[in-house]
Amino acid sequence: MLSNVPKIRHLDKNNFFLIAGPCAIESEEMAFTIAEKVSTICDRLEIPYIFKGSYRKANRSRLDSFTGIGDEKALKILRAVGEHFNIPVTTDIHADAEAAMAAEYVDVLQIPAFLCRQTNLLVAAAKTGKVVNIKKGQFLSAEAMRFARDKVYESGNDQVWLTERGTTFGYQDLVVDFRGIPVMQQLGAPVVLDCTHSLQQPNQSSGVTGGRPALIETIARAGIAVGVDGLFIETHPKPSEAKSDGANMLPLENLEVLLLKLTKIRESIS
Repeated sequence: MLSNVPKIRHLDKNNFFLIAGPCAIESEEMAFTIAEKVSTICDRLEIPYIFKGSYRKANRSRLDSFTGIGDEKALKILRAVGEHFNIPVTTDIHADAEAAMAAEYVDVLQIPAFLCRQTNLLVAAAKTGKVVNIKKGQFLSAEAMRFARDKVYESGNDQVWLTERGTTFGYQDLVVDFRGIPVMQQLGAPVVLDCTHSLQQPNQSSGVTGGRPALIETIARAGIAVGVDGLFIETHPKPSEAKSDGANMLPLENLEVLLLKLTKIRESIS
């Protein structure tokens, strides 16, 4: 199904694919810096790569949290990244009307986990004809994602991916149930493991989501060993200075070493 994604490379290498980029588009310079670094690494390791960046952050704990630099400005940066580096790009959408708007700029539409049951949103995304990557709600079983998938299928679009991003564990933590990966693969969709949001620690008393980025490698290695199709990793040159989700992003300088280890695991189980 990845063959339906424009400009994606290295599909003949039997590798996992990578969705990676910043949590949010902060500036063109930042987006280009990350895209150049990650695309260079992925070309060297022959990993199919899709650049990710949110053009707007709609799900914030506090009213004063960063939400974006402006929809049109951020979407134009996403399109510029795709054109300049000749790579596919993705972003998340939050309301029905955003589907057609974002589809003009990106190659894959992502449905946030907390919106994965929103019927009108899924139908609107399906009708764009783009690949629709649905994140599994923190509150749902892997089996229940069949219904989210079916909403897209029954709207005339069979290009669906499903993403595992952890399950709510108490009020302030998430856990990954790796049994869910083969369960969702049995639904006939490529399955992605979100290695960064799975390590979030939401609902902190400060109103700022925490995270455990030191465990990104642990989660990623386990996912590859289980046989996940793709990985989702948010990365930033300086996570401590990121305007959104810095607490659980991977430092950009650490990405190459991690991907090298993961490609070796993938090769060993192929």
